[in-house]
Amino acid sequence: MVKLYELSPAEGSTRKRKRKGRGVASGNGTTAGRGYNGQNSRSGGKVRAGFEGGQMPLHRRLPKRGFTSIFKTQFAVVNLSDLSRFEANALVDEATLLQAGVVRQVKDGVKLLAKGDVSVPLTVQVSRISQAAKAKIEAAGGKVEG
Repeated sequence: MVKLYELSPAEGSTRKRKRKGRGVASGNGTTAGRGYNGQNSRSGGKVRAGFEGGQMPLHRRLPKRGFTSIFKTQFAVVNLSDLSRFEANALVDEATLLQAGVVRQVKDGVKLLAKGDVSVPLTVQVSRISQAAKAKIEAAGGKVEG
Protein backbone atom coordinates (compact mmCIF):
# COMPACT_ATOMS: atom_id res chain seq x y z
CA MET A 1 0.00 0.00 0.00
CA VAL A 2 1.30 3.44 -0.97
CA LYS A 3 1.79 5.87 1.89
CA LEU A 4 0.92 9.53 1.55
CA TYR A 5 4.49 10.63 2.31
CA GLU A 6 5.82 8.38 -0.49
CA LEU A 7 3.90 10.22 -3.21
CA SER A 8 5.82 12.58 -5.47
CA PRO A 9 5.24 14.07 -8.92
CA ALA A 10 6.47 12.21 -12.00
CA GLU A 11 10.12 12.75 -12.96
CA GLY A 12 10.50 15.90 -15.08
CA SER A 13 6.91 17.05 -14.66
CA THR A 14 7.74 19.97 -12.36
CA ARG A 15 10.27 22.79 -12.58
CA LYS A 16 11.25 25.61 -10.29
CA ARG A 17 9.59 28.94 -10.96
CA LYS A 18 11.68 31.64 -12.60
CA ARG A 19 12.69 34.30 -10.04
CA LYS A 20 12.96 37.57 -11.93
CA GLY A 21 15.26 40.41 -10.94
CA ARG A 22 17.53 38.39 -8.63
CA GLY A 23 20.92 39.35 -10.02
CA VAL A 24 22.82 39.01 -13.30
CA ALA A 25 23.71 35.34 -12.75
CA SER A 26 20.06 34.31 -12.47
CA GLY A 27 19.61 34.74 -16.23
CA ASN A 28 16.86 37.28 -15.72
CA GLY A 29 18.44 40.01 -13.62
CA THR A 30 19.10 43.71 -14.28
CA THR A 31 15.90 44.62 -16.15
CA ALA A 32 13.98 41.42 -15.26
CA GLY A 33 12.74 40.94 -18.82
CA ARG A 34 11.18 44.42 -19.02
CA GLY A 35 13.73 46.11 -21.26
CA TYR A 36 15.47 49.38 -20.42
CA ASN A 37 13.10 52.26 -21.20
CA GLY A 38 9.47 53.09 -21.40
CA GLN A 39 6.37 53.01 -19.30
CA ASN A 40 6.26 49.25 -18.89
CA SER A 41 9.82 49.13 -17.55
CA ARG A 42 8.82 51.26 -14.54
CA SER A 43 7.29 50.01 -11.35
CA GLY A 44 3.54 50.59 -11.49
CA GLY A 45 3.90 51.28 -15.20
CA LYS A 46 0.75 49.83 -16.68
CA VAL A 47 -2.06 51.29 -18.75
CA ARG A 48 -5.72 50.91 -17.89
CA ALA A 49 -8.01 48.59 -19.83
CA GLY A 50 -9.11 50.12 -23.12
CA PHE A 51 -6.26 52.66 -23.23
CA GLU A 52 -4.95 53.10 -26.77
CA GLY A 53 -1.88 55.25 -26.23
CA GLY A 54 -3.75 58.54 -26.26
CA GLN A 55 -5.71 57.74 -29.43
CA MET A 56 -9.45 58.18 -28.98
CA PRO A 57 -10.50 54.78 -27.61
CA LEU A 58 -12.93 52.54 -29.45
CA HIS A 59 -15.67 52.85 -26.82
CA ARG A 60 -15.64 56.61 -27.31
CA ARG A 61 -15.42 56.48 -31.12
CA LEU A 62 -18.60 54.45 -31.46
CA PRO A 63 -21.96 56.24 -31.18
CA LYS A 64 -24.32 55.67 -28.31
CA ARG A 65 -27.39 53.94 -29.67
CA GLY A 66 -30.86 53.17 -28.43
CA PHE A 67 -32.79 53.62 -25.26
CA THR A 68 -33.90 51.20 -22.55
CA SER A 69 -37.05 52.13 -20.69
CA ILE A 70 -37.04 51.25 -16.99
CA PHE A 71 -40.84 51.04 -17.12
CA LYS A 72 -41.01 48.35 -19.85
CA THR A 73 -43.17 45.34 -18.99
CA GLN A 74 -41.98 41.87 -19.94
CA PHE A 75 -44.71 39.29 -20.29
CA ALA A 76 -44.13 35.57 -20.58
CA VAL A 77 -45.84 34.67 -23.87
CA VAL A 78 -48.03 31.56 -23.99
CA ASN A 79 -49.85 30.27 -27.09
CA LEU A 80 -53.21 28.50 -27.02
CA SER A 81 -51.51 25.36 -28.36
CA ASP A 82 -49.52 25.22 -25.09
CA LEU A 83 -52.76 24.80 -23.12
CA SER A 84 -53.55 21.43 -24.75
CA ARG A 85 -51.72 19.63 -21.91
CA PHE A 86 -54.35 20.67 -19.34
CA GLU A 87 -57.42 18.56 -18.55
CA ALA A 88 -61.00 19.73 -19.16
CA ASN A 89 -62.36 22.36 -16.76
CA ALA A 90 -58.88 22.97 -15.27
CA LEU A 91 -57.95 26.35 -13.82
CA VAL A 92 -55.04 27.79 -15.79
CA ASP A 93 -53.22 30.66 -14.05
CA GLU A 94 -49.62 31.87 -13.74
CA ALA A 95 -48.75 29.42 -10.95
CA THR A 96 -50.20 26.48 -12.89
CA LEU A 97 -48.28 27.44 -16.02
CA LEU A 98 -45.03 27.66 -14.03
CA GLN A 99 -45.65 24.32 -12.35
CA ALA A 100 -46.46 22.63 -15.68
CA GLY A 101 -43.28 24.02 -17.25
CA VAL A 102 -45.08 26.04 -19.94
CA VAL A 103 -43.23 29.20 -18.83
CA ARG A 104 -39.84 29.35 -17.12
CA GLN A 105 -40.31 32.58 -15.19
CA VAL A 106 -42.96 35.25 -14.83
CA LYS A 107 -41.63 38.82 -14.54
CA ASP A 108 -44.59 41.13 -15.12
CA GLY A 109 -47.24 38.54 -15.93
CA VAL A 110 -48.37 36.16 -18.66
CA LYS A 111 -49.87 37.07 -22.02
CA LEU A 112 -51.97 34.49 -23.87
CA LEU A 113 -51.93 34.61 -27.67
CA ALA A 114 -54.24 32.88 -30.16
CA LYS A 115 -51.68 30.72 -32.01
CA GLY A 116 -53.05 27.19 -32.15
CA ASP A 117 -56.38 25.85 -30.93
CA VAL A 118 -57.84 24.71 -27.65
CA SER A 119 -60.22 21.74 -27.69
CA VAL A 120 -61.24 21.41 -24.01
CA PRO A 121 -63.05 23.96 -21.85
CA LEU A 122 -60.66 25.76 -19.52
CA THR A 123 -60.89 28.55 -16.95
CA VAL A 124 -58.06 30.98 -17.72
CA GLN A 125 -56.69 33.67 -15.37
CA VAL A 126 -53.73 35.55 -16.88
CA SER A 127 -52.48 39.15 -16.94
CA ARG A 128 -53.20 39.82 -20.61
CA ILE A 129 -55.05 37.94 -23.34
CA SER A 130 -55.59 38.71 -27.00
CA GLN A 131 -59.16 39.12 -28.26
CA ALA A 132 -58.75 36.18 -30.68
CA ALA A 133 -57.50 33.90 -27.89
CA LYS A 134 -60.42 34.91 -25.69
CA ALA A 135 -62.87 34.13 -28.50
CA LYS A 136 -61.31 30.68 -29.10
CA ILE A 137 -61.44 29.76 -25.38
CA GLU A 138 -65.09 30.82 -25.10
CA ALA A 139 -65.93 28.95 -28.32
CA ALA A 140 -64.47 25.78 -26.74
CA GLY A 141 -66.79 26.23 -23.74
CA GLY A 142 -64.22 27.78 -21.39
CA LYS A 143 -64.18 31.14 -19.68
CA VAL A 144 -61.68 33.95 -19.13
CA GLU A 145 -61.47 35.58 -15.70
CA GLY A 146 -59.61 38.66 -14.55
